[in-house]
Amino acid sequence: MSARAGTLAGLAAVAAFGLAFLLLAPHWVELDTLLDLTVYMIMSILALSLGLVWGYGGILCFGQAAFFGLGAYTYAVAMVNIGESTLPFLLAIALPAGFAALLGYFMFYGRISDVYLGVITLTVTLILFNTVNSTAGPEYHIGSARLGGFNGIPSIPPLNIPGRPEAALDLEGMFYLSTALLLATYFGLRALLASRFGRVVVGVRENERRAELLGYDPRLYKLATFAIGGAIAGLAGCLFANWGAFVSPTIFGLAQSAQIIIWVIVGGRGTLIGPILGSIAMEWLTTTLGANQTTGTGGLADLWSNAPLVLGAILIGFVLLVPRGLVPTLADGAGRLLRRRLPAPAAAPAPEVAE
Repeated sequence: MSARAGTLAGLAAVAAFGLAFLLLAPHWVELDTLLDLTVYMIMSILALSLGLVWGYGGILCFGQAAFFGLGAYTYAVAMVNIGESTLPFLLAIALPAGFAALLGYFMFYGRISDVYLGVITLTVTLILFNTVNSTAGPEYHIGSARLGGFNGIPSIPPLNIPGRPEAALDLEGMFYLSTALLLATYFGLRALLASRFGRVVVGVRENERRAELLGYDPRLYKLATFAIGGAIAGLAGCLFANWGAFVSPTIFGLAQSAQIIIWVIVGGRGTLIGPILGSIAMEWLTTTLGANQTTGTGGLADLWSNAPLVLGAILIGFVLLVPRGLVPTLADGAGRLLRRRLPAPAAAPAPEVAE
């Protein structure tokens, strides 16, 4: 099987599984399980944003939580003021994208090195966390929306069918929307990366100086990739605000930023399906650990129920033992196994020598 045929078969399998999951899951699971599945879909979109920026753009961003939180707060504030979700939904994507473009312009055109990129994005996240956390008084409001400080913004109105404020999405509708947007984001990014733009982005990641000598501007391609990642993270933030009908400054926290990086490391950089699987696995594990909290009697049971400790151990284990992540490692293993099972090609007969 050629590489192209294998890629098409993989895309078809993902599409078939995704559509089956979209159509059948609400009929097979309970309502509380459907609520969990919805947040898994939302976090998978967030993981894809860093999968693009870091895995393909080579930009280690510690600040995806900043764009995620901006999307959530933008939707919440705009929805409280407008009351109809079409414009707030678009703003929740556009504002993080614009903020990412502005931040990226100063970083990339200022030729900031990779290490300082991570420091700057992390610092921006902390600034946003502390700023929003300090808006608890009644004087901190945007229109009729009070920011609420550490208490957050509760009772956020849900998304509705465009132009029909009375037709709000219920829990099942949110699952359909989140899953459909995850599939659209995944296949949209696959198409983007298969285009000339995507090939140049990967080329810049591999050798920035060579791409520049070939006539491309690496800063422009990095900036565009960073802005697209910010837009995707803002989309996830908008969906998350709808899922819980609540946002608070913890959405900008260090824990959220670290989790996104863990998802991509576990799933595998340089893939799109890897961050999705990594986010679902880690979110499921975090939910399971949170549901199995012990009474603090000590011992291994208490250690196992400590979600940050377990996630930290998983991160260290993957960095040391599976640095490429699950999906690339499993793909390499499957390829080696397939080559061993296939018969070796027959040797060509030796040409006859004329006497």
